[in-house]
Amino acid sequence: MSSNVAVFFFFLSLNYFNVSVRRRQTRHHGLPLAGALLASADAGHHLPVRRGRRHPVLPQLAARPPPHARRPQTPNAGGQGECREVNPLVLELNLNHSVHAARLTLKTALLKGNNNLIRYCYDDATTLYEVFQRGLKVSGNGPCLGHRKPGRPYQWLKYRQVSDRAEHLGSGLLHRGLKPNTDTFIGIFAQNRPEWIIGELACYTYSMVAVPLYDTLGPEALVFIIDRAEISTVLCDNQGRAETLLQNREGGQSPVLKTIVVMDSFDPELVKRGAQCGVDVVSMQDVEAVGKNNLQEPIPPKPDDLSIVCFTSGTTGNPKGAMLTHENVVVGFFQGDIRLLPDDMKALRPTIFPVVPRLLNRVYDKSGAAASPFKKWLLNFAVERKYAEVKEGIVRNNSIWDKLIFHKVQVLRGGGVRLVPIAPRCHGDLIFEAYGQTECTAGCTFTMPGDATSGHVGAPLPCNIVKLVDVEEMNYFASNGEGEVCIKGVNVFKGYLKDPEKTTEALDEDRWLHTGDIGKWLPSGVLKIIDRKKNIFKLAQGEYIAPEKIENVYVRSGPVAQVFVHGDSLQSCLVAIVVPDPDVLPGFAKSLGCQGSAEDLCKRTEIKKAILSDMTKLGREAGLKSFEQVKDVHLHPEQFTIENGLLTPTLKAKRAELKALFQPQIDTLYANIQ
Repeated sequence: MSSNVAVFFFFLSLNYFNVSVRRRQTRHHGLPLAGALLASADAGHHLPVRRGRRHPVLPQLAARPPPHARRPQTPNAGGQGECREVNPLVLELNLNHSVHAARLTLKTALLKGNNNLIRYCYDDATTLYEVFQRGLKVSGNGPCLGHRKPGRPYQWLKYRQVSDRAEHLGSGLLHRGLKPNTDTFIGIFAQNRPEWIIGELACYTYSMVAVPLYDTLGPEALVFIIDRAEISTVLCDNQGRAETLLQNREGGQSPVLKTIVVMDSFDPELVKRGAQCGVDVVSMQDVEAVGKNNLQEPIPPKPDDLSIVCFTSGTTGNPKGAMLTHENVVVGFFQGDIRLLPDDMKALRPTIFPVVPRLLNRVYDKSGAAASPFKKWLLNFAVERKYAEVKEGIVRNNSIWDKLIFHKVQVLRGGGVRLVPIAPRCHGDLIFEAYGQTECTAGCTFTMPGDATSGHVGAPLPCNIVKLVDVEEMNYFASNGEGEVCIKGVNVFKGYLKDPEKTTEALDEDRWLHTGDIGKWLPSGVLKIIDRKKNIFKLAQGEYIAPEKIENVYVRSGPVAQVFVHGDSLQSCLVAIVVPDPDVLPGFAKSLGCQGSAEDLCKRTEIKKAILSDMTKLGREAGLKSFEQVKDVHLHPEQFTIENGLLTPTLKAKRAELKALFQPQIDTLYANIQ
């Protein structure tokens, strides 16, 4: 299998449009959006849909609370706080998928009251197994999973092929002694590829539970997950990952592991090595062949049965296994070589493109660094002209500016902190932003068609309700329409696997999920994320600091790639470790009359002062208080990465590790300030 494998689990062709994106956010009606299951929902996800006609701006979103988001007349029974409910609404989107011209229809027959949340869109699609079977029926056994080598056309497996292979694999696993119930956990240790989905579907076909494993968690976490979930069988993509598992087993760890199923070909010596430590190493092809000859009837799960356990990477301690039921999720994802993503997009021309802000911010920064002053001016001028049209309710992609400029940048669309103000103004696209986290199956709010405003995450979706609760220590109160975002609904997870303490921290006694995000209701009835409750600390004078909020402001600085803001109760001010953007730094330094390697430039006082000055300016523009502004910075040439242990697999900063690594520099910064 090529390293450039693109997998699209096309629940899109099921006429079941479900938002599931593998990783923060609020109020959901079970509106599935094609995306990466549990992959990066800790930030808004922008879902561009190509359009080329006039779209009237919805007046209720522009000026007054819309009918789908209003304040209840009585306090919500779920607990203290300000809660929003959704009135009956029917929304239908007709989307043409450009590859197979599949016609998508999204229908959400929505809330009639707080206690009548939407659990599914179709009577014959209440579990992931049923959703797949519906896809087979609706598509007429159409293309399901696609993969290709770089520069080659996609090769497709049809729904029936995938279904047959899943039944063969599942039957083969049962023939080896596994039990078809939700107490059986199957590990999947592989990059995304057709066999990943086939293995997952095999679990669902026989009511077993899938547990994704990924090596960026680290060897210790891998052992922890296998032991915690009691995983006896793991599906691996290649010999290297199989050897990783065997190495742990040879070291006396993971005694529960009994079988490794390898998707690719492998050295026969691997079988002998496994036998020496009590592990059967078999090929996926052989397991499928055995299953084909010993075929078992499917044993479909129920909606409230466990479907998947997603272990989320924590910034400290062991990972937590979020238990998601079939009722919680409908999934879809993409994976491949990120460097070849534009090529894949040209080949597939997706109608809907889920994307994390980090990716498009990177594209935005690189294009900005490479553009001449005239090109920057021209782009900004064109953006403003497009925005003027949007304010009049005109959204199109056939204007003079589209022909001159925007047609060249229509391949990549999305948004983030820096792109949000631009995205709704350009291209004649519909830009949707979703908010959610793993514990609520990714999505809980979603922006509405026709809303050209930005800076918010939309209204709750039909499968959940949202409320804000007081956070007194940060001066946020629900009576003012501000507070911690709490979610309750069909999409909220069951809890963390075998971890009642962490479950109690996340879910209160009324099963409200406390996200740790601070939200604010806007006059139009939509939610805006304004702060973060977790990772807060107090300065010596008693002021509370939310470092992530400050970092999100500072990374908007052109020469800044990453920021770690630090402070503690013994200090009266903040300092920061700043990693300059390697693509922007040379040009930025040249404008100051400096040249040299990244290491040399990071030592130059004038560069540090210029970067700090730009960060401070951005902080003032963003409304940071004086005590929230860093007073000094240390420039570090090496980026924080998963590999060097400074980021989690979901790209969150490991604050404890960063503090330990940079403690000498932090001490020096404070000494210089004093």
